[in-house]
Amino acid sequence: MVAQRGRRNGSPGAPTTPGTRGTPGAPASANPRRGAPVPRRASELDTAPTDELPVVAPPAASGAARAIPEAAVARLAVYLRVLSAMAEQGSTTVSSEELSAVAGVNSAKLRKDLSYIGSYGTRGVGYDVAVLVGQIERTLGLTRQHKVAVVGIGNLGHALANYGGFPGRGFPVEALFDIDPDLVGVPVGGVPVSHLDDIPSVCAQRGISIGVVATPPTAAQLVCDRLVAGGVQCILNFAPAVLQVPEHVEVRKVDLAVELQILSFHVARRADGEGDGQAAAPNAGPAEGAVVSS
Repeated sequence: MVAQRGRRNGSPGAPTTPGTRGTPGAPASANPRRGAPVPRRASELDTAPTDELPVVAPPAASGAARAIPEAAVARLAVYLRVLSAMAEQGSTTVSSEELSAVAGVNSAKLRKDLSYIGSYGTRGVGYDVAVLVGQIERTLGLTRQHKVAVVGIGNLGHALANYGGFPGRGFPVEALFDIDPDLVGVPVGGVPVSHLDDIPSVCAQRGISIGVVATPPTAAQLVCDRLVAGGVQCILNFAPAVLQVPEHVEVRKVDLAVELQILSFHVARRADGEGDGQAAAPNAGPAEGAVVSS
């Protein structure tokens, strides 16, 4: 999942007749400064390496003054998931080596990540699991719930609306939207589907802070504009489109096709490596100790 920055250049760039049922894809994020907005090329949005993502200032409640690289923020979310599972199993302390092994990072990187939130552990003991969970939750802003709206109740939207893991992690789905008259008014996951035209008013009334766009790309920008008009501050975009948003709105993209293509690259590279090894075998020199006749 990648954060993207796009800038609104004055035109919404969205169609006037969206259809919202469809499959997921990719997006972007944006930010016009005060004054005249400065456009950026789409290529600049899609190719920024993870290591160069901007730093994220932790919430004031966390007590940490250091800015946190966004890549580290993503790893903190992984540590939280692992630590929560450990706490459920009765673990009270954990070493950096144990936590890093389960989280899939090296221990040095883990210790640096945790130092951003002011947690350094105790030599010979490790980290207090409950304390570390609390520190990460405060840093990630999880001490309060974030109400979620899903736009586009196709196959993906249905799955997201019915997923039971969101409320338990502080992300209750409080609103659903679609343009299909056969869906409007029908409850999905216990929440009635509202019409696309009602996005601004419903989001404002229900205090929606996160919007999920699961529409075709032709509808994504219009949906995004309406979410922003309803006071939504963060957008998770599954549509294969680059969204233009104001500076105060954060956009994250989930491009499943790109992720599959990346996996395909690794599969192909391994297959090529195995093929090269097999082809090189007949030309290999004699084994050590072999006798070669002249």
